Amino acid sequence: MERHEAEIFLALADELHFGRTAEKLRVSQARVSQVLKRLERTIGAPLFDRTSRRVALTPLGRQLHTELAPLHAELTAVLHRAKATARGVDGVLAVGFLGSGAGQLTRDIQRTFRERAPGCEVRLREVQFADPLGPLRAGEVDVLFTRLPVEEPDLTVGPTVVSEPRVLAVPCHHPLAHRDSVSLEDAAGERFFGVTGGAPAYWWDAQVPRRTAGGAVLERGQDVSTFQEMLSMIAACQGVSPVDASMATYYARPDLAYVPLTDVPDSEVALVWRTGGTNARSEAYIGAVRDAVAAHGGPLAL
Repeated sequence: MERHEAEIFLALADELHFGRTAEKLRVSQARVSQVLKRLERTIGAPLFDRTSRRVALTPLGRQLHTELAPLHAELTAVLHRAKATARGVDGVLAVGFLGSGAGQLTRDIQRTFRERAPGCEVRLREVQFADPLGPLRAGEVDVLFTRLPVEEPDLTVGPTVVSEPRVLAVPCHHPLAHRDSVSLEDAAGERFFGVTGGAPAYWWDAQVPRRTAGGAVLERGQDVSTFQEMLSMIAACQGVSPVDASMATYYARPDLAYVPLTDVPDSEVALVWRTGGTNARSEAYIGAVRDAVAAHGGPLAL
């Protein structure tokens, strides 16, 4: 049995539908039928019962599937490992992330990357918004999931992985805490936060605007350097801040409330890397991210 015959048989056994099998393997339905007929002639008996309404495995087909599937999976893994070694993708890849990073897409990205580079260890490292790009520039991480915008000539912005609305983080007993929604105009009299460190001014201004859409100035108070520090300050009634909606899930606290914001654009997370500074491992990871986003139908919308 040739490898392409095994792939078509196993895919059809999983899908039990010629059209879905052809789409999954990116071949024509005629190709699936031709290969299956040739395989059945070689074996000498039908592997599927086929009618106009259903496709089902015969007893012999079920036996072949049970014995062939693990062998094919092991062969595929062996080939992936050989290709990974040939491309030089074994080793360690440091992936930086800000906040919740790629969120729920992380699992799909990791699975896709492991299939392509099983000999590469991925090490995740959190970065802080006081200097979100510093670890990438210093080579402490190879690629970075961070909030946009990133407008730096030495950095390349890759695929967007998450797009989500913003919320206003306030103390749980704040007058705005129990509103269904709020605008920055409503919060114009509140104190917001600055940031200390190496974050570009335009980047922090995109996270915490200096003015409302109507032109009201948003007062900046104490500088903060980490997200947890900012949340503690908010809980202590030292200020409020726009944050991404997923923070209500990943950083839920009984002393805080997260109120939907109506007058700010959605926040986006993208993969970023050093321009001209990629290697085989990071290129493979970038490809895995692109394919995971494409398989999802675009950036994760929260």
